[in-house]
Amino acid sequence: MSDDVEILLAGVSEAGLIADISRRTFRDSFAAQNTKEDMDLFLEKQFSRPKLMAEVGAPGNIFLLAYRDERPAGYACMREGGHPSAPGNHRSVEIARIYAEQWAIGKGVGNALMSRCLEIAHEKAKTAVWLGVWEQNPRAIAFYSRWGFEKFGEHIFVVGEDPQTDWLMRKLLTT
Repeated sequence: MSDDVEILLAGVSEAGLIADISRRTFRDSFAAQNTKEDMDLFLEKQFSRPKLMAEVGAPGNIFLLAYRDERPAGYACMREGGHPSAPGNHRSVEIARIYAEQWAIGKGVGNALMSRCLEIAHEKAKTAVWLGVWEQNPRAIAFYSRWGFEKFGEHIFVVGEDPQTDWLMRKLLTT
């Protein structure tokens, strides 16, 4: 982990901050590849501020906040519970979201968040970590691949009214 990045467990008191970072980083990451209408519909219906705030503190959800230079620089959301159909019988946890603010990309925030997510998975005695990533996001796919994640399937993720294909990627953990 970078010495310049601090990772904190987020609670209900940070729900508004998490929601704001979530919406901003999603738009920053995907607005250029989606129509304005689909992006607006997604942010209004599927990724609304109240829905995002309700996720923080909900059972089975773990939220992390990354700070760099004492500024919120990104976040991660992990979910315990079910996992997609996949070969093998693994106790898994999902990294549902991991995003950095635009100004913080390339400054160790993603690495620090991923490192902490994997530590949490180990602490919870998980044998696998999985995630979904848009097939048209080569930067994220390369990031996850560097961390040892491998594609094991696909699913559809709808942005607004646009069904998009996400790769399902998994990293097996050693105990």
